[in-house]
Amino acid sequence: MTKTFIIAGASLLFLAACGNNPGDRALSGAGIGAAAGTVGGLMVGAPVTGAVVGGAAGAAVGGLTKKKDLDLGKPIWR
Repeated sequence: MTKTFIIAGASLLFLAACGNNPGDRALSGAGIGAAAGTVGGLMVGAPVTGAVVGGAAGAAVGGLTKKKDLDLGKPIWR
């Protein structure tokens, strides 16, 4: 079960970045990471902590990847 959560979490982090510039990618990554962190946190009884950690991790992955590394298209807010 733990292995499944680790794989799911890693997959979400890799999918977290979309957009053309680092700001867009960090913003979308933070949103996806926070959502995933909340779900993971609910399973261990700490949804707020999960959201904060997931959001930070997603923002970091989104901001540090380049468009050529991972391109999911235009962000919904543009």
